[in-house]
Parts: sequence; structure tokens; C-alpha cells
Amino acid sequence: MALNLLTAVAVGFVLTQIANVATTVYLHRSLAHRAVTLSPALTLVFRSIIWLLTGIRPRQWAAVHRKHHAFTDEDEDPHSPAQLGWVRVQLTNVMLYRRVARDPEQVAKYARDLPQSTVDKYLLDHALVGLGLTTAALMLLLGPGYGLFATVFHFVLYLGLSGAVNAVAHTFGKRPYDNSATNLQWLAFLTCGEGLHNNHHAAPTSARFALQSGQMDPGWWVIRVARRLGHATIRHDSPVFANPPRMNV
Repeated sequence: MALNLLTAVAVGFVLTQIANVATTVYLHRSLAHRAVTLSPALTLVFRSIIWLLTGIRPRQWAAVHRKHHAFTDEDEDPHSPAQLGWVRVQLTNVMLYRRVARDPEQVAKYARDLPQSTVDKYLLDHALVGLGLTTAALMLLLGPGYGLFATVFHFVLYLGLSGAVNAVAHTFGKRPYDNSATNLQWLAFLTCGEGLHNNHHAAPTSARFALQSGQMDPGWWVIRVARRLGHATIRHDSPVFANPPRMNV
């Protein structure tokens, strides 16, 4: 029984990390910021992962994130701990996200370059189908009880880590650049680089989040491999800072 439980936890953790890779490389760096262009084949792989493991509609995610950058820690920021407190953002991140994601006018405004495709309309925008297929597969693989546990563990972990990027990484940690986000290397390890959030806000079109010596960005490692295989094109070889990079000491 203990071994089965550990297996379910391990499967859930691995699924979360796969979802995190797709989130940071595809949704964040490629779709929202155009920092990297992925090949159609790799885009389809990541799009399928997002559908099966998160149920997120990519253009909604991009719209929410772009609005966050447009109003970082101001009144209109969809999920600002400076406005709402980091605990509230951590615990209610999904609801804060849905306020913008479910608003057609805001999605049209912030994701007007991301039209709904036919495949999206009839398949990939149907979150319950993708998540249902994943849950069914896990229940067949691990048994009904442990399969369901692995699914719930994955969802809770993925949502918790996503919330931490918005809450914890705008509250605690280092601020080498002059913006309100923070760097947390431990969170970057768990989110494939997203924890280097201060760096990202300093240079949002950079495909690489690790900008100082000793920092590690697993998402960048994936992009480098994809580029070597001919499936990714980097927008900037060196980071382009949104503002003059005033370093905090």
C-alpha cells in the first residue's frame, strides 16, 4: 500500500513538472511574450500537454499574463499581492485568473493576435475532455483509488506552484533589478525557471530567465535542446531590458 501511494505521488509530481515545462516554454515564453518561436510540431506537443494536464485555454492564459505585465502590482493587475496580500493571491489564484480569462472583452484586447482555431473550438478548448482523459488513463494505470489520488495531487501541486509564482515571487526573495517581482531559486527549480521572476520582469522578451551567475533555469535548458534540434528560434540572444537595468544592491 505504501509503495502504491509513493508511486501515485511520484506520478503526480512528474506530471506537474511536465505541465510546468509546457507552461513556461509554450504559454509563457513563446505565446505570451514571443521570446521564442516553436516549430508547429513542438507547439502541437505542448498544446496537447496543456490540454491534457491543465485544461488551460492558451489565449486566455496569455491575456491574463499580458495584463499582469501591463499593470504589475497596480490596481488593474489580475493577481497582485501588493494590492490583495500574498496569502489571498496564493489561495485564490485560480479565481483571480478566471476573472480575466472568462471576460471575452479582456481576452480579445490582450490576446487579439491569438485567434481561436478550428481544433481549439471543437477539441482543445474543452478542458473537461482533456482532463477526463488524463484522469481515466491514470485510474487504468494505477487503479481507481491511486489513479484518482495522483490526479488530485498533480492538480493541487500545479495550482499551488502557479499561485506561488504570482504571490510568493512578488513578495519574498531577492530583487537584483528595480521591479516588484522577486527571485527565488528554490521556486525556479519547482517551476522550471518561473521563480526567477524579478529577472523576467526586467527582461520580459528574454527566453532565458537566469541572468546572473549561479542562477539555474530548467526551462531554458529545454529551449536550448529544442533549438539544437531545429524546433525553436530565439528572439534575442542577449536579454533586452524593458527599462534601464538599475541593479539593487
